[in-house]
Amino acid sequence: MNDEISPPAPPPLVTAASLTAVEGLMLVALAVLELSSLSSSRLTMGLTTAAFFAAFGALLIVCAWLVTQGQTWARGPILMAQLIGLGLAWNLRGGQTTLVAVGLAVVAAIVIAGLLHPASVEALNPEGERP
Repeated sequence: MNDEISPPAPPPLVTAASLTAVEGLMLVALAVLELSSLSSSRLTMGLTTAAFFAAFGALLIVCAWLVTQGQTWARGPILMAQLIGLGLAWNLRGGQTTLVAVGLAVVAAIVIAGLLHPASVEALNPEGERP
């Protein structure tokens, strides 16, 4: 049995994981809101949209926790979500949604920077392995 205590996750990684968990919670909240606005004329679309938001949010929450535990594979889904967020921010730029676009872009940039920070990369790579 391995009783080694792993070192705590570095601050940039914790920051990235925390913001990712908040994104996941917001997606779960969107799923609940979608369910609360269901109507018979769009039942199928509402249910599938809510299921997608809930599943994607849950995945981000789980990956955020796992990445702080040293699970390297969890970094991929988090990075993909941030790239999607950057694309969404680009599409929302201009007009009344500019503030939302800026918020999405800033959060995505912070998460990407936190995951790719040298301390985070070192914490997520087994000893002796280079990315």
